This record gives sequence, C-alpha cells and structure tokens, in this order.
Amino acid sequence: QERSSMRGVERATGVSRHTLAAWIKKKVALSPTIEETLLPAEPDDVLELDEVWSFVQKRANKRWLWTAICRRTRQIVAAVIGDRSAKTCQQLWEVIPESYRRCHSYSDFWEAYSLVFDEETHRSVGKETGQTAHMERWNNTLRQRVGRYVRKTLSFSKRDFWHQIVTEMFIITYN
Repeated sequence: QERSSMRGVERATGVSRHTLAAWIKKKVALSPTIEETLLPAEPDDVLELDEVWSFVQKRANKRWLWTAICRRTRQIVAAVIGDRSAKTCQQLWEVIPESYRRCHSYSDFWEAYSLVFDEETHRSVGKETGQTAHMERWNNTLRQRVGRYVRKTLSFSKRDFWHQIVTEMFIITYN
C-alpha cells in the first residue's frame, strides 16, 4: 500500500498485475466506507479543510484531493477528488456526513470555500493562525505514505480509477 507500484509488487512476489488488481478490487469491495469508519460527531467539533495537488498519467492532468478532517478525532470526515473549482468544493460539502455539517470549519483563503460553506460557521484563515495545522500535518502524512502525492514523484496513477482506489484505501486505513 505504501510507495510500491503494482509492477514492483509483481516483480517482488511473482504474482501477475491482473491477479493483484483483482485482489485489490476485492479488498475495496469488502472495505467499509469512509463514513463507516468515523466516530460520532459532537456539538463542539471543528473541521479543517484543504486540498492537495496530484496528477494522473502526466502533470497536465491535475487532480485535487479535497479533504475535511475533524480536529478532535483526527479522522478524515470526507474526501473528494476533482479539479480546484467551486463545483468540487460543493461535492466535498455534499459528502460530509450530516452530523458534521453543523460544525465550525476553517480553511485557507481559496474562494471556493466561501462560495459553498455557510459563512456563519466557516472561517478562512492563514496558516500562521494554526487553525488548519492538523490538516496540514495530514497532508504531509499523505505525501510521506502515498507516492502519488509526492510533489516530485516517479509514482503516479495511469487511470483515475486507481488514483481514487489508492486514495480511498489510504483514508480508510488511516481512520
């Protein structure tokens, strides 16, 4: 799961990539959803929001992983992969479980957040405030453990399907 390509696993184990792919798809089908891994929300919970850049096949095919983390539990509450538009931010809002939507939230100054999130509970802040420190730490953990998110990487997904699968499996394992 961490930093090994399917081709590398194929060479090390002698198992074909088709078999590996079938095993991974089966594991994903049996895995819980992100929402099923969460602890229940509490009234004073705070969400931190951010997005991380990656790509599929080549750097021109940018993908942004939008995530929301609960400050109390340090669990990823919701995640969406897409572009860096308000439409993808809206998708993030829609996958946040209902019980967490009432929480206060903090993000950087990216305009999409102010367009989608309720201005009564959402604040845009700079990194120097420390209000998004847990999210930034998680981004670093993601980059350390999943080669597809390293800034200057030789590891990348060739298809959106595998990019999505690897990301979801990491989040489920992390939670």
